[in-house]
Amino acid sequence: MPEVLLPEGDDIAMQTAIDRIMHTYDLMMTRSQLANDEARAKVSEYIKSLFDGGEKDSHRLTVCGLTYLRELDGSNDPVKAGFTGL
Repeated sequence: MPEVLLPEGDDIAMQTAIDRIMHTYDLMMTRSQLANDEARAKVSEYIKSLFDGGEKDSHRLTVCGLTYLRELDGSNDPVKAGFTGL
């Protein structure tokens, strides 16, 4: 897993959350290395915005990041998952 370097002074909770997110997401999805790098960049940016907004709990950041990635790839969409409501 490539390491994302964060600006000095950022809390360890943010990096811990990003590492957990990517580890869990890697277990859920099979992607190319390029797709994995793109996902890490996107979720890192998203987590940084949450962190800058005041969220410091690494567990909450992890859940938010996983939800964000699943929304991006469409796996949170019940129709794409095969649920038709019938």
